[in-house]
Amino acid sequence: MSNTVRHLAFIALSVAGMLPAFADTAPRADQAAFRELYKELVETNTTLSAGSCTLAASRMAARLRSAGFPETDVQVVVAPEHPEEGALVANLRAPRPKAKALLLLAHIDVVEARREDWTRDPFTLVEEDGYFHARGAADDKAMAAIWVDTLIRLRQEGFKPRRDIKIALTCGEETIEAFDSVPYLLAHHRELIDASFALNEGGYGQLDEQGRRVMFGVQAGEKTPQDFRLEVTNAGGHSARPVKDNAIYHLAAGLTRLSQHDFPIVLNDTTRSYFERMATIQGGETGAAMKALAANPDDAGAAALVTANPVWNAMLRTTCVATMLDGGHATNALPQRARANINCRIFPGVPVDEVQRTLEQVLADPAIKVTALATRAPVAAPPAFTPAILRPIEELVAEMYAGVPIVPMQSSGYTDGQFLNAAGIPTYGVRMFLDPDFGHVHGLNERIRVQSVYEGRDFLHALVKKYASATR
Repeated sequence: MSNTVRHLAFIALSVAGMLPAFADTAPRADQAAFRELYKELVETNTTLSAGSCTLAASRMAARLRSAGFPETDVQVVVAPEHPEEGALVANLRAPRPKAKALLLLAHIDVVEARREDWTRDPFTLVEEDGYFHARGAADDKAMAAIWVDTLIRLRQEGFKPRRDIKIALTCGEETIEAFDSVPYLLAHHRELIDASFALNEGGYGQLDEQGRRVMFGVQAGEKTPQDFRLEVTNAGGHSARPVKDNAIYHLAAGLTRLSQHDFPIVLNDTTRSYFERMATIQGGETGAAMKALAANPDDAGAAALVTANPVWNAMLRTTCVATMLDGGHATNALPQRARANINCRIFPGVPVDEVQRTLEQVLADPAIKVTALATRAPVAAPPAFTPAILRPIEELVAEMYAGVPIVPMQSSGYTDGQFLNAAGIPTYGVRMFLDPDFGHVHGLNERIRVQSVYEGRDFLHALVKKYASATR
C-alpha cells in the first residue's frame, strides 16, 4: 500500500454523527436562494429524448452573469451537430494565480422518466418528508447546482483564490452511446477545462437505515464500461427438420458457461484501503473476511463471503453480464442468427482486448463471434491519493462530521471522470450523504435528503475554498 493511502484518517465509528430522520428547521436565507437555483435546474428537462441541456446550461449561465461574472468567463459551448446538448463552462479567476486551476465537474443530463410511472411529476422538485424528490435531484443536479452556487457565493464573499476555479456542467454522461460534451471539450476547448485536478460525483457519504453517517467515501478511479456483441450465424432451415447445429443453442450454451465464470479478484491501493477500513466498520465475520481478503486476494474463503454482496463483488473484479438477446426470424424456421449483448465493467488498467480474449475462451465455441462495440473512453489508471487532496477533506470531515471515518472508493459504474483521468486531469469523487437505497438513482421516485443537500452544499463550498487557497 502506498504511503499516501495510509495517510487517510480513520476515526472510530462509535462516535460517528447521526442525522435526524427529517430536517425540521426552516432554511437559512442563503439556502432558500440556493433552493430556487436547484429547482430551476431540476425542472429543466434534460433527458435525451425530450429535453435540452443547452437550455439548462443557458439558465445557469444567466445566474452567473447576474451575479457579476463577465461574459468572457461564462460560456455555453454547443457542438454544431448537437444543438440541444450544450455545456456550461465558467471561471472564477485568481487575481495572481499561484497554482494550476481547480475544475468542478457535474453532468446536467438525466435518465429518462415517465410521469405515469412516478408517484410525483419527475420534473417538478417536490420537498416532502425531509426529501427532495425529482429526476436528477441526486444524480447529478444537486452537485451541478452546488457548483454554480459555490461560484456565486465566493464572488459575493469577495474571495480571492490562488488558482482559477472552473466549472463544467456537461451533457451526455447518462447515455453511453450518445454525444458526450466532456470529450468534445477536451478535443476542442481544452483550455476552458484544463486543470490540476477535478472534483466530481462518484464518491458519497453513506447513511444507514436509521440515518446515521456510516462513512465518508472519496472516490478515485472507476471501471471502464464496454459492450461486446456475441453472434452466431447459421444456414437455418425448416423447423420440421431440426438439427443440433442451431444458432440459438450455440449461443445459449456459451452464455451458460459465461454465467458460471468469475474474473479474478484484483486489488489496487484504493480498493485494498476500502476493504481494510470497511472491515472495521462492518465488524463480525464479514469484517474479518474483508480484512483477510485485503491482505490476501487469493483467500478463497474470505472471497466467497465478501463477493456474495454484489456491490463488493463488483469492486473486486471485472464483471461481464448478458443484458440483451435476440434470435431467429420466423416461428417455423431454424434460426439463421442469434445475438446477445454482454455488458462488461472492466477493472481499471485491464485492457479491453484482454477481456475479449477471456470471453472467447470462456464461451469455448468458435461458432460464437465476439465483437467489441464502441469504447466509451480510454482505459485510465486511478489517480493517486496525495496529501494535497486528502488533508482538506480530512480537516472538513473532522469539523463537520466528527467521528465519521473516511474511506477511499473505486466506482463500479462510470462517470465523466473517466475522460478526464485519461486526459491527465486527476479526478476525485466527493459528494453528499445518501441513503442505503442510493436515493433510487436511475429508478423510480429519485430522492435525496434535504439535509444532505444543504450540508453537502456547505461542505463542498468550504472544500473548494481550501483547495483554491493552496499554492500547489
